[in-house]
Amino acid sequence: MTITKRGSSYYLRKRVPRRYQSVESRGVVWISLHTDSETVAKVKAPAAWSHLIEGWEARLAGDTSDAERRFDAARELAAVRGFRYLPFDKVADLPIAELRARLDAAKGRDGEPDTREAAAVLGGTAEPAITVTRALDLFWTLAKDKSLGKSADQLRRWETPRKKAVANFVAVVGDKPLAEISGDDMLDFRQWWTERLESEGLTPNSANKDLIHLGDVMKTVNKMKRLGLVLPLSDLSFKEGEAKQRPPFSTAWITERLLAPGALDGLNTEARCVVLGMVNTGYRPSEGANLLPAHIRLADRVPHISIEPAGRQLKSAYARRIIPLAGVSLEAFKECPKGFPRYRDNASLSATVNKFLRERGLMESPDHVLYSLRHSFEDRMLNAGIDDRIRRDLFGHRLTRERYGKGASLDHLAECIQRVAL
Repeated sequence: MTITKRGSSYYLRKRVPRRYQSVESRGVVWISLHTDSETVAKVKAPAAWSHLIEGWEARLAGDTSDAERRFDAARELAAVRGFRYLPFDKVADLPIAELRARLDAAKGRDGEPDTREAAAVLGGTAEPAITVTRALDLFWTLAKDKSLGKSADQLRRWETPRKKAVANFVAVVGDKPLAEISGDDMLDFRQWWTERLESEGLTPNSANKDLIHLGDVMKTVNKMKRLGLVLPLSDLSFKEGEAKQRPPFSTAWITERLLAPGALDGLNTEARCVVLGMVNTGYRPSEGANLLPAHIRLADRVPHISIEPAGRQLKSAYARRIIPLAGVSLEAFKECPKGFPRYRDNASLSATVNKFLRERGLMESPDHVLYSLRHSFEDRMLNAGIDDRIRRDLFGHRLTRERYGKGASLDHLAECIQRVAL
């Protein structure tokens, strides 16, 4: 980078990099630094060069045939030139002084109009239409922060309902540009769901999830791409009935049926140990299945497991916790001290266990599932008079008041669990 004085001002002189020769006709550029001080010139030179690079990059991007990238490039180039990108009709309504400034900026080095500069500062690049399916493609990048820390299986379960919602909408309404989606389109989609709820016996929750996921995609793209659209997404949800609660297994059923000698024979070792481990910990099945060897601490004075976000996201910030081991759960982890690699980041656990229990007549009712063991553990602690703060901490639930202190010690937690352990 050479700084040279010409007349009373210093200039930056630099050869144009090969990368930008297609959008810059000069072989060498001279940039006035608008100062007669060499010290000031040396300070200003890097920023001046960086500014020029930004302009070249924006112009280079404008060569692409991708409509979205070309539009973004025009907006970036306008910003580099000191203007906010506006469509042509809005530029025409600007005050005369700003309009003249934009016209001057639209000229090339030779004083003649430059098509790329004009497209940027005069609004000559049409904003591309983003269809619903294109919005989904963009969503994965624009919403990257929501997927950080998810395991492969968690990512799949996060993506699938959004893909399904978009596919359903396109099948009903068509792959319309976001800007052309009307309130009638959304009502048509809602009516399609109304008919499905009636004909297929689905719950309103199924339809509402589709509407939520579709709205998430559309609103995220509208916001992050700065489209400024007013999307017709309000007042569409279906009224849901009383939430269906999973029933808990009774203590008698657990002790007399599930823990009866040989009752779980035939269930593979890891699945059986996850089930038994759940009896006196109440962990979520996915939390138990994804425990790593370092999270199973049988050699400590108080044997316990530690639920941590290792290689996956937890359900919430409150889900990170330690749970002492006792009774059949302690014995299960002694049998599987390294955890359950077969079911790590594998969604098949619940299906495997539920199928086995149903086939063996080990479900207390048709509504019972593996998750019912978590509810049973809650009931036993409640009936034992264990403090609400301790129950919430053990279950990984949020407190309904401000959280003070660290909570109960590991020893005290172990005493509480020992009182209800089977």
